Amino acid sequence: MASESKPSVPLTLPVLPLDDEVVLPGMVVPLDLSDNDVRAAVEAAQAAARGGGGKPRVLLVPRVDGTYAGTGVLGIVEQVGRLSDGDPGALIRGIGRVRIGAGTTGPGGALWVEGTVVEETVPDPLPGAVTELVTEYKALATTWLKKRGAWQVVDRVQQIDGVGALADNSGYSPFLTVEQKVALLETTDPVARLKLATAQLREHLAEQEVAETIAKDVQEGVDKQQREFLLRRQLEAVRKELRELNGEKDGEESDDYRARVEAADLPESVREAALKEVDKLERSSDQSPEGSWIRTWLDTVLELPWNERTEDRYDIQGAKAVLDAEHAGLEDVKERITEYLAVRKRRAERGLGVVGGRRGGAVLALVGPPGVGKTSLGESVAHAMGRKFVRVALGGVRDEAEIRGHRRTYVGALPGRIVRAIKEAGSMNPVVLLDEIDKVGSDFRGDPAAALLEVLDPAQNHTFRDHYLEVELDLSDVVFLATANVLEAIPEALLDRMELVRLDGYTEDEKVVIARDHLLPRQLERAGLETGEVTIDEAALRKLAGEYTREAGVRTLERAVARLLRKVTAQHELGDRELPFTVTPEDLRELIGRPHHVPESAQDPAERRTAVPGVATGLAVTGAGGDVLFVEASLADPETGGAGLTLTGQLGDVMKESAQIALSFLRSHGAELELPVTGLKDRGVHIHFPAGAVPKDGPSAGITMTTALASLLSGRLVRTDVAMTGEVSLTGRVLPIGGLKQKLLAAHRAGITTVVIPKRNEADLDDVPAEVLEKLEVHPVTDVRQVLEIALAPAEVPVPVAA
Repeated sequence: MASESKPSVPLTLPVLPLDDEVVLPGMVVPLDLSDNDVRAAVEAAQAAARGGGGKPRVLLVPRVDGTYAGTGVLGIVEQVGRLSDGDPGALIRGIGRVRIGAGTTGPGGALWVEGTVVEETVPDPLPGAVTELVTEYKALATTWLKKRGAWQVVDRVQQIDGVGALADNSGYSPFLTVEQKVALLETTDPVARLKLATAQLREHLAEQEVAETIAKDVQEGVDKQQREFLLRRQLEAVRKELRELNGEKDGEESDDYRARVEAADLPESVREAALKEVDKLERSSDQSPEGSWIRTWLDTVLELPWNERTEDRYDIQGAKAVLDAEHAGLEDVKERITEYLAVRKRRAERGLGVVGGRRGGAVLALVGPPGVGKTSLGESVAHAMGRKFVRVALGGVRDEAEIRGHRRTYVGALPGRIVRAIKEAGSMNPVVLLDEIDKVGSDFRGDPAAALLEVLDPAQNHTFRDHYLEVELDLSDVVFLATANVLEAIPEALLDRMELVRLDGYTEDEKVVIARDHLLPRQLERAGLETGEVTIDEAALRKLAGEYTREAGVRTLERAVARLLRKVTAQHELGDRELPFTVTPEDLRELIGRPHHVPESAQDPAERRTAVPGVATGLAVTGAGGDVLFVEASLADPETGGAGLTLTGQLGDVMKESAQIALSFLRSHGAELELPVTGLKDRGVHIHFPAGAVPKDGPSAGITMTTALASLLSGRLVRTDVAMTGEVSLTGRVLPIGGLKQKLLAAHRAGITTVVIPKRNEADLDDVPAEVLEKLEVHPVTDVRQVLEIALAPAEVPVPVAA
């Protein structure tokens, strides 16, 4: 059982206050005498010792926040001298606890008090519980001292046998607070004091263990970061040395892709993908081919304008004015662009810029013959809308990867042309012209037209995924303009995704305006001539467009103007021509020769193709636009050839069938039409289409062949000023055809004044320019009999000559 403390003899001692410090019995401490209270107490103790003999004694009392503790420690002043820093000091040893009583007087300026020494007794032998407590405390103290590296103190602690002395040894512990040390000082029972000291030491060791664990974790993280940082710097240094050895310049941010990715304005999904690639790049070596692939990919991603967009110009009148100034005619496409801008303006005003993740882009297909301005129209559209313009040439493309890109694992892999177009434009809403989309081919490398299905689908292209990028790219704000010459060459699924706008060619008046306002100024500059030095009379331009060229577009007309200007420039340099000079229609023959396309109506009646029976004028659509087509028919002598039908002129199956139908109709209805068809049984029929090197197909020459055969059998000439188009049936019905506008423009260019068309094509006349319709006499018909009445001249009168 624990012992009890009993009071002893009273003492009168000077008080040495200890501010925020506690000294326990058994401790030897140096005290600074610079403090007045400490010096007064020591001097008073020294004075008392000189009178009574022995060493000076003081009462060490803790003073916390100006309040003295109720228990002090009797201290013996062992030595007075200088401390290590040179200040005066005293070495004092704590002897035992003293319970402080009333104050009293004494020599010197110190505070004297009466106190009673507290005697401590411990049973002998120690109980088992106390022995275990002593062992535990020594073990805990040893553990703590070993962690601090105080090996010399370990032996001293192990040699302490007294319970009270062992507990008072905790006074040296720096981790104990003043309050904890005061509690030890005021606990007079040695066993209770040892229990308190053991609990304090155990609690401190537990806190220290937690702190060490945290510190270890923190240190490991710091060490990892420092190690990684060190290794990266070493790797950068090695790469820099290698670049210098290879003669490469060291850019400031050439390899700092992580900083570039974090600084770039990227969508969140793209940023995550880019940072993953940066991690791979940092782990790969310079010799690894994967490193170069990743750098190229990162460069491509960082160069794309992910969040860059140009502001649309919502001045509808201004946009229309720009289109009118840069292109004559082409009202359909101008109207469509104006509608698009008007809708965009309304959507923007009502906050509908993005609906369902999609923006308001457009996909238009401009289909028409060469030279009508499809390609240049794309740049004008971009100019009118205030957007960037980029052209993607698709003619001859046969590799699907050209559209969707290559996989990154291939050597020399690149993104597709669509991604490169966005990168080149520098914005996510440019006008992209897909030129010659009908010239796209397919082979073992895939079908590029099939890859365009997603690009040109407004319902899908907001999540377009290129094989090279492998991240989603939003194309829903792009205006796609696809150009084509032949509508039939565009796959049906692709055509279904585009809005079709036809550009069927220019009238003669439009060509004159284009030549005057656009072609002539451009060619004057290319010929090195100033405005006004050479002018071309409007009549000369009209003759150039009508007789020197015959085309749907204006390319040949521009070449003719350029040739004219070159000739005038050369004559001026040779001294044969004075400037300024005005070209008139009479000067054309001298400068560029005779015209190549004289209308049939302007030729001598005997030289016209329709001057003999069996020749009819038809209308056709080719890759170069509308054209005039002649059909010739003849009957073989029954003595030299057998019955049957011969077709020449490189005709397709559909056109051959039309010839068979025309012949069958005349055989079955000859008597009704008053035609001598009895001779058809024994005589061979030959139908020929001149320009035999040009392939021809389609059903629209049906009534033309019927008219030629009827002219041949009746001996009546076909009127020179009449051209016709329409499919014929076995019953003589005239069926509708396509491309009526191009055919009527071709008839107008060729000097035709009367055109026969199917009745069911009357609605297509709304698309034909008014100035063309004014100069043409159009006859909608439903039956071949009507065609023959209009086209065949009376047998008893001469063939009329067109004006």
